[in-house]
Amino acid sequence: MGARRRRTGHDWKVLAESCTALLERLPELVDEHLRLLAEHSSVYDQVLPPDQQWREAEEAMRIGIETISAPRDAPRRDLKYAEEAGQRRAQQGLPLELLVHAYRSAGYLVWDALLEGTGGQEPERLGVLMRSATLVWAAIDAQTAVASEAYRATEMELRRRTDEQLHALLDALLEGQETPGLAARAAAGLDLPERGAYAVVVLRTERRDAREAFHRPLPAAGYRFVWRMRADREVGVVLLGPGQDLDAVARLLSGRCSGPGGISPVVPGLAELGRARRLAELALRTCPPDAHEVVRLDQRMPTALVVSQPELAGRLVADVFGALISLEPPDRAVLLETLDAWLACEGSAGRAAGRLYCHRNTVFNRLRRLEQLTSRSLARPRDLIELTLALDAYRLSGTTAADRLT
Repeated sequence: MGARRRRTGHDWKVLAESCTALLERLPELVDEHLRLLAEHSSVYDQVLPPDQQWREAEEAMRIGIETISAPRDAPRRDLKYAEEAGQRRAQQGLPLELLVHAYRSAGYLVWDALLEGTGGQEPERLGVLMRSATLVWAAIDAQTAVASEAYRATEMELRRRTDEQLHALLDALLEGQETPGLAARAAAGLDLPERGAYAVVVLRTERRDAREAFHRPLPAAGYRFVWRMRADREVGVVLLGPGQDLDAVARLLSGRCSGPGGISPVVPGLAELGRARRLAELALRTCPPDAHEVVRLDQRMPTALVVSQPELAGRLVADVFGALISLEPPDRAVLLETLDAWLACEGSAGRAAGRLYCHRNTVFNRLRRLEQLTSRSLARPRDLIELTLALDAYRLSGTTAADRLT
C-alpha cells in the first residue's frame, strides 16, 4: 500500500504522522480485519490457525502502512511480501478469490482508519490524505496483482509436480511394478477405485496433431479414461462401469487416432494394469500397419499367438508359403488377396468374387492354384488353420520378412 509520487515536505510530514499514529492502533486493526474475513468465509480459519493468521496479517498491514509514507526510492517491501504471501497461500490451498478479498479488505480498513484517525481531524490534513488516495489505491492494486501472479505461478508449479507424481505412479502400474502400496497410492492420487473393471488401450499414433486432438474429452461417452503419451502411441486406462463393455470402447475409440489400436481383456484392479498393458500391445500387433480399427485381444487370439512368437511365425510362413513366395510379386499378391477375401467372406466364392471384382470361377481357379503351391487343402480343417495363420503371419511380418524367405 505504498505511494510513489513527488510529495511536498509538508504532505510527507502529514502522511508520516498519520501512519505513525495508525501503527499504534495496529493490533485492533488486525483484530477487526480477521473478524471481517471470518464473516466473509470460514475457509480462512480452515487454512491457517488463528495465531498464524494474526501474525501474518499484522506483518502485512504493518509493512503496508510503513510503505505509505516511505521515501520515494525506498525498496518496495510491500510487493516483496505480497509475492511471498501469494506463494504461501497457493501452497496452503486458500482459493485465489479469498486471497484477493483479503488484500482488498485490508486496504479498505487501513484507508478508513487513516481518514478517521489523527489525519482526518483537520481539513488541511484531510486534504493531504485525499491527494494521496489515488497513489495509495494504486499501490493496493499492485500488491493484489503481485500476490495473484505469484499465486498462479505457484499453483501451476504445484499442479505440474502433482501431475508428474501421478504420471510416475501410473507408469509404475503400467510397467507392472509390484511395489507395496503402489495401487493404493495411485488410486488415491488418480481418484480411481483400487479394485474395479479396468482395461488398457494402446493406440498407434503418428502425428502430434492427432494425439492432441485425441486428448479432447470424449462427448457423452460416460467412460473414465486416464491417458499417457508415448513417442509413437497413446496408452489409456479405462474404468468400466455397470453395463459398459469393451465393444463399446472399441467403437468409441475407432477413428479418433491416426492408426490402429488394441484393447486388453478386463482385469479386476489397478495392480493388474501391467499385464493388461502387455496384452493390449499384443492386440495392437495383430493390426496391419495400414489399419485404423481398434481391436480386442480376445477377438484376435489366433493372430495374437502368431505375432507373439515371431520366430515360429517365420517358420510357419516359410513352411506353408515357401513355394508361393518364390512367385513374381504381382502373381503372389493376387493369390494371397484371393485367400484373404475368401476367408473374410466365410468361404463364399461368390461373395469373394464380388469383393475382388472377378468371376466366381476365377476365385475357384486361384484357390486351387494356391492349394497346389502350398500342398494344403482348404477342405481339411487342419490345413485351413495353417493357411489362415500363415496368412496372418505373412501379412503382419511385412515384405521385409517375406523377402528373407526367398
